[in-house]
Amino acid sequence: MKSLRFISAEAFVSNAEFARKSLGAVTHDLFPLLFKASYLLEQGEVIHDLVENWPLFDFNMGKLLGATLDYEEDLSHRTCSVCLESCLTGLRDYVLNQSSPYMKKLKVVDLTGIKDVEVQFCKCKKTMGRWARTQLLSKLCSDLLVYLQQAQCSPGTFEVSINVLIDLFVTERNYELVVQALLKKCSCPLKICCVAFRSDNLTLQKFFYIIKLTDPSLLLKLEIVHNVHLEMEHLEMLFNCIHFPLLMSLTLPARTFNVRRFTAMDEQMLTKIGEKMGEMTQLTELSMSFSILTGRIQKLLSPLKTPLKMLDVSNCSLNHADMAFLANSFHANHLEALDLSGHDIPELYPSTFFKLLSHCSSVLRSLTLEDCNIQDTHVNMLILGLSPCQKLQELKFIGNPLSSQALKHLFTFLCELPMLKNVEFPVPKDCYPIGITYPIDDASVCRFDHQKYERVAEELNLILLQANRDDVKASTPLFGSYDAAVQETNNELGAYLIKSFKETLEKFTSSFNKIN
Repeated sequence: MKSLRFISAEAFVSNAEFARKSLGAVTHDLFPLLFKASYLLEQGEVIHDLVENWPLFDFNMGKLLGATLDYEEDLSHRTCSVCLESCLTGLRDYVLNQSSPYMKKLKVVDLTGIKDVEVQFCKCKKTMGRWARTQLLSKLCSDLLVYLQQAQCSPGTFEVSINVLIDLFVTERNYELVVQALLKKCSCPLKICCVAFRSDNLTLQKFFYIIKLTDPSLLLKLEIVHNVHLEMEHLEMLFNCIHFPLLMSLTLPARTFNVRRFTAMDEQMLTKIGEKMGEMTQLTELSMSFSILTGRIQKLLSPLKTPLKMLDVSNCSLNHADMAFLANSFHANHLEALDLSGHDIPELYPSTFFKLLSHCSSVLRSLTLEDCNIQDTHVNMLILGLSPCQKLQELKFIGNPLSSQALKHLFTFLCELPMLKNVEFPVPKDCYPIGITYPIDDASVCRFDHQKYERVAEELNLILLQANRDDVKASTPLFGSYDAAVQETNNELGAYLIKSFKETLEKFTSSFNKIN
């Protein structure tokens, strides 16, 4: 519902020319209301002028676009390119504006509340993701500094100092621009303050250089993913050189650890890494997927002094000792998100897994069990284990060999979980050709009876509808869940993979020719 105030605000900003001319007569307390109304209507010019003349001490995108008494809908998931570009250019012009009727009070701009989601509702149909926001803000900071050095500005312009809190996303393509902006941070009125940092497709040398520029003492979240070839010795070097006192979330790239080729020195290194992580007293989220950690989970996690709320150890080749440690550790009672994908849970450690599930059941919100060899005979046991998980909001179990009938049985139970919002279920086994083996390889994953799948999917959704659970979204993303960061940079990552494949092929050809 919209309040009369919000409806009036919409009417005011809908005429952009009139609104822009009238801003000088608007009281300070109405600026947040007008900003949200402008954002909803995608009035880019009005957004620009509102920010350029912002009369308050802070500008928090998450709060401004979030649910308010005047308009309950949360707009923070709308990453509309028109709105965000107008907002950021308005911020630049706030610094340069010497004729604003308002005294410059702005000290903090917080852009971290913007959420990147798969489905956008903006009319322009063009989004500005995290990478693009990093790119634009860095460019505006650099351009602003150049302009200030060349133009004759009033002394007051140089007194402006605004901390801009942002989640940076750096790849090879925008690396130089971000580095320049961070290097000149002290001289620029707009000071980039990195709260979360994601790096992909970077050499280790460039990663180590830029991470130091971000001021790691302020970092809350660090994601090192995909094409950053960080191995265990590099991780130890990172933790030895740089301290992360406020770090709450850490994501490491695939193959950071590989215990199958461990030496005695490697064991000592792993112990030191665990100790360093133990010094991060705020760390509550840890992702180490696609590393080989067989028998070493205790060594890594036991030094942690703060219980983990999120743990991703998918495809980490955990053994019974690892699962037993997790089930009995103090982390178990606090886990809100857990990913154990890629482990044969029913075969390797069924009782230990259910013990872990029972311990975290009172707080668990997200559970991912993809490619875990869960079959029809295991469904009743799974239902029993999930029954106490009354706060579960998300369940993902793609890639398990379950029949249509088993899925219907499971969905009937899932209707009883009151907080459930999202379910990712596998293509039923009976939709694939007889003799299909699991886990299904990428070449075969799409070779199923699509018409039969559609019929089953309709039946599953009917089960939800008949139970009045149309609030639950059920889907089958064959190639994994939506990842906004990967989606935004897939062209660059694709080009990198092609280049890597080409280089590998050339090395192989060269070696083959030498042999002959």
